Amino acid sequence: MPVHRPGTVRRPRLFAAGILLAAFSLLFTLPAHAAGAPARGSAYMGMGVLAHDGRDGTPSIAAVTQTEGVDVASYQGNVAWSTLWNSGVKWAYTKATEGTYYTNPYFTQQYDGAYNVGMIRGAYHFATPDTTSGAAQADYFVDHGGGWSRDGKTLPGTLDIEWNPYGAACYGKSQSAMVGWIGDFLNRYKARTGRDAVIYTATSWWTQCTGNYGGFASASPLWIARYASDPGTLPAGWSYQTMWQYTSTGPTVGDHDKFNGAYDRVQALANG
Repeated sequence: MPVHRPGTVRRPRLFAAGILLAAFSLLFTLPAHAAGAPARGSAYMGMGVLAHDGRDGTPSIAAVTQTEGVDVASYQGNVAWSTLWNSGVKWAYTKATEGTYYTNPYFTQQYDGAYNVGMIRGAYHFATPDTTSGAAQADYFVDHGGGWSRDGKTLPGTLDIEWNPYGAACYGKSQSAMVGWIGDFLNRYKARTGRDAVIYTATSWWTQCTGNYGGFASASPLWIARYASDPGTLPAGWSYQTMWQYTSTGPTVGDHDKFNGAYDRVQALANG
């Protein structure tokens, strides 16, 4: 049996316990992250709609002419825009940014690719109201592809505001605080670009997280998300939708959308 001298006694159990204590301490000082939540930056338009409002639908035949569009994000990778164009898609939105920490690595191929085949294109921002202010995120969006130019082929930027894929549905904000955050974003975007941003949302989220606030309807076009045969009840203030995301599994790549009007109405929105 080895002899232990004073001052050199080894304490393996205490040492192991110390390691475990340190590990638990580190675990509980890391930023909160919902169990099973996706990686930051991976969110895309309609992600929350799929989880909360159902899967997909087939639009009914509408009396008004509808113009087909798509929206894409990084998970689609390099998009075959000529295929989409030949299938009848005439306009497209590409995710540009999220929060103030993410830019879409495929943005150039997707945004410029749509333009190069003749589509009218726009960019969207996935909002994370729990990370930074609305104004800060509007600036980040404009500085990373979300601007606007009067070239007849560029749509105003879209604020994608929906369920939080990383945690609490309303990002930990009260209804009044959420309205304030959205207003902060919209005001800064208008100041930077001269255009009112489009609002993309779902009626059930809007009701839950803003109290069905109707004050933005007079300026911002509505892009409603509802995977059913029609757009359904709209959020307060809007009497019609400008765009409708009706499915996440269209016949070609990307989520598919209907513009509420003929192609010349898409052009009118682009021209401001």
